[in-house]
Amino acid sequence: MPERPQALFAMTAANLPQVFPPEVLARLRKSVDIDPDVVAEDFTDPRVRETLARTEILVTGWGCPRIDTTALDAAPGLRAVLHSAGSVKGFATPEIWRRGIQVSSAAEANALPVAEYTLAMILLAGKDLFVAREHLRTSRAHPGWGIVPGIGNHGRRVGVIGASRIGRRVLELLRPFDLVPALTDPYVDEARAAELGVPLVRLDDLLRTSDIVTIHAPETPETRHLIGRRELSLMPDGAVLINTARGGLVDHDALAGELRSGRLSAILDVTDPEPLPADSPLYDLPNAFITPHLAGSQGNELGRLGTAVAEEAERLVSGGRPAYPVELAGLERGA
Repeated sequence: MPERPQALFAMTAANLPQVFPPEVLARLRKSVDIDPDVVAEDFTDPRVRETLARTEILVTGWGCPRIDTTALDAAPGLRAVLHSAGSVKGFATPEIWRRGIQVSSAAEANALPVAEYTLAMILLAGKDLFVAREHLRTSRAHPGWGIVPGIGNHGRRVGVIGASRIGRRVLELLRPFDLVPALTDPYVDEARAAELGVPLVRLDDLLRTSDIVTIHAPETPETRHLIGRRELSLMPDGAVLINTARGGLVDHDALAGELRSGRLSAILDVTDPEPLPADSPLYDLPNAFITPHLAGSQGNELGRLGTAVAEEAERLVSGGRPAYPVELAGLERGA
């Protein structure tokens, strides 16, 4: 590649200043020749096509149009796609890899805030904070200063479903605490689990033995409703289910039934559908704590994604390879 190869942004233009604030954009522009005023929201735009014809690096983000054969034919010199978000499934086609184009994702950077959110929810759930708040809000009466049995985070058992980037980050963040984690993942063996410092168990056993279960698996046809009526019934009374992955991994009708009984609690940052319809019973259940898909990068965290792309661009320009490549072989079972 030349010293400053031509690059092009392909994303929703309104997102660009947040993902690439001035200092991050300046760093990126030291490596590549890129104009923040030319943003491909549609590859058929004449101004975009003129730049695309000279583009070697495509910097993508949320809202990137589909990179199909037509788009690739318009960019004969394209060498790399650097994605400033997580999954590339929504816009990347297999033809990209067939043409030998390198693909990188900032999913690793986006994993951190999700893992931080999850850690916070695990610790708060261990103190039964969400249910206690609801009781206090409805009763307007303090229960007193007596010891509350059955709560606390000393020795609390935490089951992690999926050793994804986020799942691994969660396990890492749990280490300083007196919690007892376990992992289930069909693609992880005992040796890898040992490297992660956790026992590897079957899904059913994890559900039976965990006080808090947190989901970090991708949604695929095989994992849709991974947690259904049968799986929820295995969880012990008082257990908490946390989902920051994809709403479709949980059967919401089955979950609502368990929550109505008061047997379980749930913390949901993702739902199915998303957003929930206004008449969803989950809004009104005191043991359901729902947030509007906030766990991923937000606000000042977005600049971390742009920085990840700037670092990848620096590696490419200096003759290196991406630190966080996306391979076609792993795309199908990825998030």
